[in-house]
Amino acid sequence: MRITDVSCEVLLVPDVNPDACDSAQDTVVVEVRTDEGITGVGEVDTNPWVVKTLIEAPGTHIMGLGLKELLIGQDPTSPQTIWDRLYTFSAMTGRRGAGICAIGALDMAVWDVHGKAAGKPIWQLLGGARQEFLTPYASLLPDGRTLEEYHRSLLEKVRWAQSCGFSAAKLEICIKGPYAHNRLREGDEAIVELVAACREVAGPGMALMVDVAYCWSDWKEALRVVRRLEKYDVFFLETPLPSDDLEGYARLADATEIRIAAGEWLQTRFEFAELMDRGRVDVVQPDIGRVGGITEAVRVMQMALDRGRIMVPHCWKTGIGVAATAQVAAVAPNCRFIEFQPSPVAYSRLRRELVEEELKVADGKITLPQRPGLGVKLRPAAMAEFRAAAKQKYAGSNY
Repeated sequence: MRITDVSCEVLLVPDVNPDACDSAQDTVVVEVRTDEGITGVGEVDTNPWVVKTLIEAPGTHIMGLGLKELLIGQDPTSPQTIWDRLYTFSAMTGRRGAGICAIGALDMAVWDVHGKAAGKPIWQLLGGARQEFLTPYASLLPDGRTLEEYHRSLLEKVRWAQSCGFSAAKLEICIKGPYAHNRLREGDEAIVELVAACREVAGPGMALMVDVAYCWSDWKEALRVVRRLEKYDVFFLETPLPSDDLEGYARLADATEIRIAAGEWLQTRFEFAELMDRGRVDVVQPDIGRVGGITEAVRVMQMALDRGRIMVPHCWKTGIGVAATAQVAAVAPNCRFIEFQPSPVAYSRLRRELVEEELKVADGKITLPQRPGLGVKLRPAAMAEFRAAAKQKYAGSNY
């Protein structure tokens, strides 16, 4: 079997909100086609127009070849070999950043082809499950233009998650710093008050994580707040500092009882080695697409396992990303939870409508996926609508 074609589609919700801290409003869907009629799909959580360009652009020399041209003619039943080929021969252009994100989307699609050809879910091809089931945490992004609205929305979503049987939830408290949702600009006291209110509503039996979206500029500023949060039994605190502040992460992780988590924006096992060895974080959060795909996510998982670290994959996109995350989590003995943005409380219609028959949560658990490959099927009507919205948004431009 050989790869014969690769296509990329940029999708966008019609009602995109540029002030939202919500990257699920757009995506790029790649499809890898073969000479045996099998098609694999993938996506990645980054600028979709950039990824489309990186995949489709040709190259002129062996240090910076185009990703599509590197894939054509390859055997999709050897995903790791393909990953190394893509990484090696696009290194001058890619190697980190969006280049690895593009490889990640393609790797996801290649694994989907491999699984479909074998008639098995991907986790079986990765060596078999190390868990009987997956434990999702409900990732809850509240809405609101004021702190009062944000507070009310978050508490409502915590109650909803409890009523649906989730045993864990992550509070997206994005109200301070450069990535504040809807441009809210609140202080540390508001962060503490929100966590306290959510713990009171959730009670002691629900695991709570907190994402503050890189809101502090230095570790001592963060530590003053983190110590106030310790009494609320926070399972982990996500991205308190800028991604490149490895020294700050190390000092913060050493100074608090709360687990420090990071990694959603990082690419490749090489950056995760730095995060673990220099940054000393307790929880690594590879996003399956951004880290470089299923191939590289499994490598990061093994590195974390060797170092005694917990892995909790990041996932904030459509059902394609959810399916890929589940495949990796199934083979990861150090994966305590997976991030799961529940469709009923997601603002993005892409998250709610792009795929059919996505994984279901029952009694706070997800059973291991059984369909071949990723096990997802795209809705043609949704693809058409969201493709048209992206084209209309940038009508008359080069995009």
